[in-house]
Amino acid sequence: MTATIDLKAAASTLSVERAKVVHQMEELGADVSGELTGTVDYGDAFADGGAATAERTEVLGLVESLKHHLDDIDQALAKIDEGTYGICDVCAKPIGEARMEFRPTSTRCVDCKSVA
Repeated sequence: MTATIDLKAAASTLSVERAKVVHQMEELGADVSGELTGTVDYGDAFADGGAATAERTEVLGLVESLKHHLDDIDQALAKIDEGTYGICDVCAKPIGEARMEFRPTSTRCVDCKSVA
């Protein structure tokens, strides 16, 4: 953990972002696991079947993207609890404060961000 990262502020930012993502998922008719709960009406007319399928596919893509973001947020919050927030998963060096401020879910430093 780097001494320059304000963990309390990071946790607050991440918690606010998590609440927004959960709300967006709920608006799309999904729970936090990414499963659709069936609360969104895609239409029931046969003629609208193609449009309903296209709409459902778009919603599934959005939910999947939000679920990945939610997982990243939860991982960052867990790292704060574990005392490893701000440490690169690849090289174990501190991740720069500016990077963590810009992208609080970062798990890699700039040098390691493209390492597979």
